[in-house]
Amino acid sequence: MAGPEAGGAVPASGAKPPFGGVLDDFARRQALATGLGSAAALARRAEAGWLDARARIDALCDTGSFTEFGAFAYSGDDPAHTPADGKITGYGMIDRRPVTVVSNDFTVKGASSTIVNGRKIAQAKRVATERGMPLVLLGESSGARIPEGMGAAGMGASGSDPHQYLRGRETPWAAAVLGQCYGSSSWYTVLSDFRVMRKGAQMSVSSARLVQQATGAVVDAESLGGWKLHAEVTGLVDQVVESDEAALEAIRRFLSYLPGHAGEAPPKAAVPAGSGSEMANVLSLLPESRTRVYDMKKIVRALVDLDSLFELKPSFGKTAITALARLDGRSVGIIASNPLHKGGALDVAACRKITSFLVLCDSFNIPIINLVDVPGFQIGLDAELQGAPARIMNYMMALQAVTVPKLTVILRKVYGQAYLNVGGGRNSDEMILWPTAEIGFMAPGAAVAVVYGLAPGDPGFEAKLAELERETNPWTMAGNFAAQHVIHPAQTRELLIRLLDAHQLRRSGGVGEHRLANWPSYL
Repeated sequence: MAGPEAGGAVPASGAKPPFGGVLDDFARRQALATGLGSAAALARRAEAGWLDARARIDALCDTGSFTEFGAFAYSGDDPAHTPADGKITGYGMIDRRPVTVVSNDFTVKGASSTIVNGRKIAQAKRVATERGMPLVLLGESSGARIPEGMGAAGMGASGSDPHQYLRGRETPWAAAVLGQCYGSSSWYTVLSDFRVMRKGAQMSVSSARLVQQATGAVVDAESLGGWKLHAEVTGLVDQVVESDEAALEAIRRFLSYLPGHAGEAPPKAAVPAGSGSEMANVLSLLPESRTRVYDMKKIVRALVDLDSLFELKPSFGKTAITALARLDGRSVGIIASNPLHKGGALDVAACRKITSFLVLCDSFNIPIINLVDVPGFQIGLDAELQGAPARIMNYMMALQAVTVPKLTVILRKVYGQAYLNVGGGRNSDEMILWPTAEIGFMAPGAAVAVVYGLAPGDPGFEAKLAELERETNPWTMAGNFAAQHVIHPAQTRELLIRLLDAHQLRRSGGVGEHRLANWPSYL
């Protein structure tokens, strides 16, 4: 130990330590900054089963991995009134991979937005983007803080970042709606690649109270922005859960399929024992009659690695299934027909859902597998009123812009323009047909009626039907090399694994061209 002459003097027993007053002040300020809101507000949340903003971070990140920045930021005259200015920001680890986190603290001024906490979010976004980390946004905010944003001075000071809402998908964003989400909390949620919502939370432009004041309309918060609206009608959320803990676990799982940034391939995982064991009997899951419906998810689960299916938007656009999964440990994006709903005919909601999923997969280097049994697109007045031609072409444009590997398996039927949208006509790298596949401009029975004016039971109907059925079989398509493979269904998993090996992006280290990176977040 150094002596006094070396500057290492030891204070006499009972003497104050060096800088004691400064350190006491530091400890007091640190306690204020990390203390969240009032005890009463925290107690109400605990009683409702809602985690506080810091507990959410603890549940999300690996134990002890979170490093906060901006803890001493505040707005107004007294830091005790706005600890951390209502938004907790920092860096952590999820499964030993780095992330950046923004957690809204509703116990502090309703986590309302200010110029100061806007700077904290800007720092989180900048570091996540420049250093290659996912950004996680835990949403619960009352909107802009009043009176700070009132008047020309307040408005003029806001929006100082001209790229605040511009996304190039350099890194994945994941968001949770965990309470009232109005204003910027809603904006950041819908800009994200994955959105999970807890039942009982709300997300809308503004509150029901403000809507009534502005328009006179009386509407309850659940109807205006509740989970059923966004899961089933708008499609703005990807999953709905019962608790904060389940929402945070969903984010952890979502990120496990994705790379940390767009410049690297997704991580590989161990293949669980028993994966693919159901493929030997997969054909038993497909009815022999083309008019019978069935559960495509059973086929998907048999195909992919055990327990790896992670479905997105299951209650929206239900004629299609979009899901992340793993095949031999590799992340893949599954787009599958869902004959349980409308016979699998693709409606406008399904087109929107698939388009956004293509954007996700291409932006983050995830190969795409199409599993097809679709009679075409839904037609009729409702479809036209929803702009069906534009939605179909958005889907087509996105598919043709994709640069990650695309593999298509036709299980049963596909007719008309839908053939191109699901990967036909060289819109996928390899076309695989089951012997049960049927490909044509329309169903053979309908074609006999349209082309020959014959109905079932008319003389000549059966002969013309048999003629058209011969023309729609898989062997005709394989014969002119419009399809590269006709296989026994039990071979599907093994062949897809081999084709993913053949088509992996070796020259770029598994990284695509990201032509969809600037595609709007929701069309």
